[in-house]
Amino acid sequence: MHAGDLRASVRHVGTPAHTTNDSIVWIPERSVLFCGDLIFNGGTPFLLMGSVTGAVEVLEEVVAPLGARITVPGHGPVFEGTGPLEATLDYLRFVLDVATRARAAGMSPLEAARDTGLGRFAGWADAERIVGNLHRACAELAGTPRGGPIDVPAALADMVAYNGGAPLTCLA
Repeated sequence: MHAGDLRASVRHVGTPAHTTNDSIVWIPERSVLFCGDLIFNGGTPFLLMGSVTGAVEVLEEVVAPLGARITVPGHGPVFEGTGPLEATLDYLRFVLDVATRARAAGMSPLEAARDTGLGRFAGWADAERIVGNLHRACAELAGTPRGGPIDVPAALADMVAYNGGAPLTCLA
């Protein structure tokens, strides 16, 4: 594929991550990466239909090794360097840690979210996504395959409950 005179490589990332069908577009001559919703720059990622562990794997093994000079995320401003990539990985590892502790304690994703301070992620848009992400991470820890079916209506209802009953919005 070409973008003008530039060669563009379109690649499926190989495993469920943000969704089950994530792809990236890489323009090596300009070191530009279009990564879609694999990175949310300044907003909370949402992996309800994908995989938390898969997203970590893709960011570490597919996205980071490209060493993009410029990255165009699915949400938020275009960026140079690795700051938003590293922040997204930190958040996803945080979700996995909370999910692991929640399962060990017999807590639901909503209980775990309410019991956990978001720390440096509290200021990110759409913070209630922690609950949906915990639903996905807990399901994976219980054996659900990456991108496998989970109770989406229950996850969304728990997100609304965490959000004080306010409807969900997308500000990312």
